[in-house]
Amino acid sequence: MPARLVVLVSGSGTNLQALLDAAADPGYGAEVVAVGADRPGIEGLARAERAGVPTFVLRVADCESRAAWDAELSRLVAEHEPDLVVLAGFMKLVGESFLARHGGRVVNTHPALSPSFPGMHGPADALAYGVKVTGATLFVVDAGVDTGQIVAQTTVPVEDDDDVDTLHERIKVAERTMLVESVGRMAREGFTVDGRRVRLGR
Repeated sequence: MPARLVVLVSGSGTNLQALLDAAADPGYGAEVVAVGADRPGIEGLARAERAGVPTFVLRVADCESRAAWDAELSRLVAEHEPDLVVLAGFMKLVGESFLARHGGRVVNTHPALSPSFPGMHGPADALAYGVKVTGATLFVVDAGVDTGQIVAQTTVPVEDDDDVDTLHERIKVAERTMLVESVGRMAREGFTVDGRRVRLGR
């Protein structure tokens, strides 16, 4: 049986589309069984609907508190019995309830080489610092900001004429490839988390 993926999105869903395309091959070893979002009317949801994948939306504003939103999001995701939850451009931090239920099986990407340049401005921070190489990181989500155990990393050179937009665009291309390859391996081979290290394979 393929691994069951629930993907959470907040925007255009290009990483989601890459996962949907990969999962169309039975050899990939995973299928997207649901897509959730924190706001309606986004292209990520439309991509899922075009692919025939069930969707759900849960806005923070529709819940009495951020903690209530987190608990309800956890419940909605659990309804689809995921083996892995992929945060694909999901612009909200998941919290205590979500991690208590799904922790260790939630992955996210960051457009920098962790632990360098955490937070919302990884490409800009890398450019400002003057590094010659940056990239993207796939990590297991924990309670921190971009602090979880590293599953995979990919490097991207910083060119002399780069601005934030050109650098971020190249990082996103490399990030997408890394995400698809790594999630496929996690699905097919299994993985274990041992301290700070993630090992692929059973």
